[in-house]
Amino acid sequence: MKIQILFFGITTDLVGASNLDLEITDALTVVGFKNFLKEEYPELKNINSYAIAVNESYAADELALKEGDVIAVIPPVSGG
Repeated sequence: MKIQILFFGITTDLVGASNLDLEITDALTVVGFKNFLKEEYPELKNINSYAIAVNESYAADELALKEGDVIAVIPPVSGG
């Protein structure tokens, strides 16, 4: 299944790209996708938490990913 991943903030620096097109052979849920990311990009383990949005909506861990999904990896945001 083909998916597009968009990285924002510090995740762009940790991964070395702002977006990726990936072919994933296994069906994944959001939590499975997070585990996949940590295996492929160990630098992401340095972030305590990050949100996942699928097709511009924040996604629950149990959401199943589908062909053509656009997944955003959104790190914690702080500001003043």
